Amino acid sequence: MKKITLLLAVVLFVGSSFAQDYKNSIGIRLGSGHYDVAAVAFKTFITQPGALEFDLGVRPHSRGNNDWVNLSFSGTYQHHFPIGDIQGFKWFVGGGAILSNTFSDYEDSKGFSAGIYPTGGVDYKLKNAPFAFSADIRPTIHVVNGAGYYNGFYANGGVTARYTF
Repeated sequence: MKKITLLLAVVLFVGSSFAQDYKNSIGIRLGSGHYDVAAVAFKTFITQPGALEFDLGVRPHSRGNNDWVNLSFSGTYQHHFPIGDIQGFKWFVGGGAILSNTFSDYEDSKGFSAGIYPTGGVDYKLKNAPFAFSADIRPTIHVVNGAGYYNGFYANGGVTARYTF
């Protein structure tokens, strides 16, 4: 009986060390500006280490008489790993895709674009408050390049602040 109790305690301890600190979160992602300067970010854990993040972003821009607005939607899978013994602090790797459309009065500045990216970053959930913060890098390769100002590759990055629930 002692062996079963000890085994159960070990399994619960190991399981809790890999468990996420929250299930869902929503907030704001500030990006480097290639597709979005600001985005609404939603993240949900689908398994203990695996999460999906969805971002709906906007980037208004102006150059001379040419004004345009870029709207984007991205979806990312992130696999989380604990960092040392710091509760709530994890790093992640994964990948995703982005769809964006640029609206402009000028033909060379508008169009649909799509890209894929690997991602990596860190995520920290505050211990005594319902907030999580993250920073990431998403080096994006455009496979469809509709807007004239995309050159095919961007080392896009961002920081995110989210309310957890």
